[in-house]
Amino acid sequence: MAQPGLAQPGDPKGGLARPGKFHNQTCKVNFPVKRAIISDIHGNLEALESVLAHIGDQQIDEIYCLGDVIGYGPNPCECLDLVISNTQICLLGNHDQGAMFDPEGFNSGAERAIFWTRDQLENSGGSRDQIDQRWDFLGTLPRVHRDDPWLFVHGSPRNPVNEYVFPEDIYNQKKMEKLFGLITKASFQGHTHVPGIFLENLEFITPEQTKNVFGFGEEKFMVNVGSVGQPRDGDPRSCYIVLEDDQLTYHRVAYDFGVTADKIYQTPDLDNFLGDRLKDGR
Repeated sequence: MAQPGLAQPGDPKGGLARPGKFHNQTCKVNFPVKRAIISDIHGNLEALESVLAHIGDQQIDEIYCLGDVIGYGPNPCECLDLVISNTQICLLGNHDQGAMFDPEGFNSGAERAIFWTRDQLENSGGSRDQIDQRWDFLGTLPRVHRDDPWLFVHGSPRNPVNEYVFPEDIYNQKKMEKLFGLITKASFQGHTHVPGIFLENLEFITPEQTKNVFGFGEEKFMVNVGSVGQPRDGDPRSCYIVLEDDQLTYHRVAYDFGVTADKIYQTPDLDNFLGDRLKDGR
């Protein structure tokens, strides 16, 4: 489904994208930048299309993706094409890395899904040039992006690809002190699929507690932007944030998760649980 104002797969001239090579170079601008930050798409085409359509209505200057474009979901090639066409920055996630190398720390279902994803990337979805472009894109993804005072990672400031930062980590003072010691002002991350804001005083704030808008003060903070393609906070709607100079805003976007789940059920190498969890946001 074509989205107004946004580039579509195979359309290098489309809408918001003003990329450098493989979209890992952002434009230098002298005015306040309004960024949409997405993460953890996980091959969920219906969710990504709905989020991109929503972003198209927000007067966004740039789109950043914090990784895990693929893995778990039934449309890895299509999601990669949309990310290549529409993002200015995309980072490496652990599932993106797992598709290129041996997956580390994956359970049996996730491992089977990433091997299936790898086969899809190599053997389906377009010409040899398109297949090579997707692999080249994955192979050039950086682990970290800095735009002082902001830090962007997939996992954590300490281990950008693999480390989880869960809400209950506020009770692990040593871990949190180490993480906050690595950021200038704030970091933006995904990986856990649970949106919310960590404060340096060891507090975790859900989006609901701030009515989805968080204004910046003097304190350092870490932001989990949530997941586009596999939310795990009990809300099945896709989640992303819009970052401005003095605040961020969480957005939830409904999509037809039944369509995505049915695709998963019809794919023997993808566990049915991966479809079930989309309906419950877990």
